[in-house]
Amino acid sequence: MHLPLSSAITQHLEVLEQCGSTNTELVGRASGADSASWSDFSVLVTDNQTGGRGRLGRSWIAPPGQAIAISVLLRPVGANGQEISIANFGWFPLMAGLAMTSAVATLLPSRSVTLKWPNDVQVEGLKISGLLAELLPGGTAVVMGAGLNIFNGEADLPTPVSTSIVLNDPAAPAEELADLALSSYLRRFSELYAELLRWDGDAVASGLAGLLAAACSTIGQHVRVQLPGGQDLVGMASGIDDTGRLLVARSTDGEVVAVAAGDVTHLRYE
Repeated sequence: MHLPLSSAITQHLEVLEQCGSTNTELVGRASGADSASWSDFSVLVTDNQTGGRGRLGRSWIAPPGQAIAISVLLRPVGANGQEISIANFGWFPLMAGLAMTSAVATLLPSRSVTLKWPNDVQVEGLKISGLLAELLPGGTAVVMGAGLNIFNGEADLPTPVSTSIVLNDPAAPAEELADLALSSYLRRFSELYAELLRWDGDAVASGLAGLLAAACSTIGQHVRVQLPGGQDLVGMASGIDDTGRLLVARSTDGEVVAVAAGDVTHLRYE
């Protein structure tokens, strides 16, 4: 891949011809003997990921050259050099999802692009990107992974409810799509990240929480949340709390439950 626009945004961007998982690769490099060379906002990218992982243990694999897998290393430090509380790390996947939503919307100005909590980017309700965060050993750094369907035809989509950039009349020629998508994502991600660090990880004060609320299609929807333990929570998604958890007013009794992780389905009642 030729990525001149993207390479100008970060001091360390490496393109891999093939990779099992960019997240696994970057976690290893950022925590290994050569970790000092992997600074904050270093990036690995490939268009041939053979063993990627999605949320809840799902696999994420695309034919070579159809999608890109991106992993960004975050070593968050606040404005005065202090560590960012791990309690605020839950905002990183949401922040990355917001950045990807912006990037896709830039390429597809005639389409409705939204973010389904916690980190699925959708075009007209079909998934085009998913994101997965992984904590490094020691808990002071995060690798933020993202997959974006770019050139997939209908026969190459991972699920029946997926889509790709080229299937949605992109506002750019095919040879520029990968670099435009990646550079737009990294630029918006770096802007949101810098502002969050300026406010020491406070998503409300930095404005991140408000931006997310405006972009998140889940808020105001009747939802079913499959929780990590296997239970289902059904109710109205009423908002997002100060740590990035989805607030759901349970249908049975109206109690508001804060959900840190889960698989969300938007329910459409007639």
